[in-house]
Amino acid sequence: MESKRIEQLLNKYLNAETTIQEETILSKYFTGLEIAPHLEEYRALFLYYAQSKTEYSTQSIQLKTKKQHWKWISAVASFVLLISVYAGYLYDQNKQAEYAFEHTQDAFQLLSKNLNRGTNAVMYLENYKTATGKVFKELN
Repeated sequence: MESKRIEQLLNKYLNAETTIQEETILSKYFTGLEIAPHLEEYRALFLYYAQSKTEYSTQSIQLKTKKQHWKWISAVASFVLLISVYAGYLYDQNKQAEYAFEHTQDAFQLLSKNLNRGTNAVMYLENYKTATGKVFKELN
């Protein structure tokens, strides 16, 4: 009768349907001395489980943890952003300086052109003055 009960529990065990109490019954049966001959092949399995419960390891387990470098990544990203904004500012300042330089050159060219025109007009006055001086000298 007990053999039939053990066979039923063993079928439930192999189908993963047993409770903890039923597994304890099976473990006691297969680690004991009296086992039915046709169930002898399962003895090694339950002896292995019984033996493995008593084993333990003395080695320490080293877990590799992933280090989060978010602080460094955010600091580097902030630095890159700051450098790019500063470079953009310098580029804009350089463009403004070039623009001012070009307009200053245009203003100086316009001033030079007008001064040259005035100088030419003064030269005509100088010629008029010398000519009138000669005319009035001869008349005197």
